[in-house]
Amino acid sequence: MSNQKLFNVAVVGATGAVGEQIIRLLEERNFPIQNLKLLSSARSAGSKLKFKGNEVEVELATSDSFAGVDIALFSAGGSVSLELIPQAIKHGAVCIDNTSAYRMDAETPLVVPEVNIDKINEHKGVIANPNCSTIQLVVALKPLYDRYGMSRIIVSTYQAVSGAGALAIDETLRQTKAVLAGEAIDPKILPASSLPVKHQIAFNAIPQIDKFTENGFTYEEMKMINETKKIMGDDTLQVTTTCVRIPVIYGHSESVYVELNEDFDVEEVKQLLADAPGIVLIDNPAEQQYPLATDAAGKLDTFVGRIRRDLSNPRALNMWIVSDNLLKGAAWNAVQIAEYIAIEQKQ
Repeated sequence: MSNQKLFNVAVVGATGAVGEQIIRLLEERNFPIQNLKLLSSARSAGSKLKFKGNEVEVELATSDSFAGVDIALFSAGGSVSLELIPQAIKHGAVCIDNTSAYRMDAETPLVVPEVNIDKINEHKGVIANPNCSTIQLVVALKPLYDRYGMSRIIVSTYQAVSGAGALAIDETLRQTKAVLAGEAIDPKILPASSLPVKHQIAFNAIPQIDKFTENGFTYEEMKMINETKKIMGDDTLQVTTTCVRIPVIYGHSESVYVELNEDFDVEEVKQLLADAPGIVLIDNPAEQQYPLATDAAGKLDTFVGRIRRDLSNPRALNMWIVSDNLLKGAAWNAVQIAEYIAIEQKQ
């Protein structure tokens, strides 16, 4: 990204798992930064993080932190975004928000660059990053939607514990060691730290991510349903989800059933996906080759495989989608948006 203006960039939530990945990607992508400001809560303020060989001190995020900032990437929780993004906008920053605070706001673009990059230009100071499990889903669905049309989507997710934060990773590893050693387990974090009842995650599957809503779906499931419709720009889509936490550290997996509006050839579907931006096709069942969370971890792409025509509905497909929830599901999607903004302002 040479021969363009340099930007003053702020990362809010810099010491969190997603924030650290954003900083790493900004460095690896050689994002045109003039000044990098790292912001956090009082708990982490004063610590230092490395960027391009230099130590950068983490500052306390306040309403005054955004003077002179061009682009601010937020990943510090919805309450922080709701408090500070309006202040950042007043200072002239374009905000990219990785929380759920603005996703369903009618005036806020909800953007996955491979799907609806043009929506970025409609922003009024803030662009929302979708839920991690939604991002990888729509990346894989977009080429099929454009080619055949789509009416119904049924998704079951198998989500990594890193999606619940560092404490959930620690609990998973601690419980696994305890089970193998025959020791007692005392769950403290999952299914969600804010909920009173806790469950074992080691050697288990918990069919709950976030709190339940009155309709019996969890907030995580409702995020996927509503965000998918908004990103695809189609409120007629019928979407239903079941979200499950499993003892995998990095990488969300999804089993997806899709009803298309037109007949299709399975090989053409595979080619469409293989040619689509951000997708890696791994679909060779004869050699037992298909996407795995262990292979997707640390990579920026969305991996798709197990593509097959449904046996009960000739216009329906089944597929398996895997992606790193901290990268394409969060940090990388945000940096992609930032790169688009930088390129647009160069022109």
